[in-house]
Amino acid sequence: MQAIGFIHSPFDEKFGIPRQPGLASIRASIELVPPFASADAVRGLEQCSHIWLVFIFSATADKGWSPTVRPPRLGGNQRLGVFATRSPFRPNPVGLSCVRLTGIRSEGERVWLDVEGADLLDGTPIVDIKPYLPYSDSLPEAEFGLASRIERLELPVLFSEEAETACRTAAVRLNQPLERQIREILLCDPRPAYKKGDGERVYGISLYGLNIRFRIDSQKIDVLSITPNSEI
Repeated sequence: MQAIGFIHSPFDEKFGIPRQPGLASIRASIELVPPFASADAVRGLEQCSHIWLVFIFSATADKGWSPTVRPPRLGGNQRLGVFATRSPFRPNPVGLSCVRLTGIRSEGERVWLDVEGADLLDGTPIVDIKPYLPYSDSLPEAEFGLASRIERLELPVLFSEEAETACRTAAVRLNQPLERQIREILLCDPRPAYKKGDGERVYGISLYGLNIRFRIDSQKIDVLSITPNSEI
């Protein structure tokens, strides 16, 4: 296989990326590269509301795999077979995400697909794109007892005065609904399972080149500061 393009997303590190697509309204773009950057290659795709992205877990491709893994959803304490999970540590490091297609652009010898809801690290190689077919891909009767519903924290997200001011400024500069996106990401609870009992620990996620410092306890999520990564 060869990459047909690469994704440009605001996630420049793995920590903080939602564990499934569609959980945060993060906007990203897929840059198709020659010889795949062709208007002919995407003809008709504009009629799709959603598309499947087949990609390579490039950040973990050289880490090897194990027959069993500890899914974060189960608290990191229970082992499941790798094929019963979506762990990136797989025999072949291939991933699959369904995202909303919001636009198609052509710029010189490049074709760009604008998407929303991607859960991919910036620079991830895309190896295929397929249309999402509602009549066959949507299966309301499907079941998986270990992941039957979306799990989000039900806590208020509170911004400090400093963080709120920085968020508003960055949102205008980036032309992004930054506050909403931060809330969505933090409600997915990016903390490692084994550290969730420490309500005083401060974490940081990198988004759009910003270092977002936060703390989560049993009552609330505090966004403490938002600063450029260069100031860390």
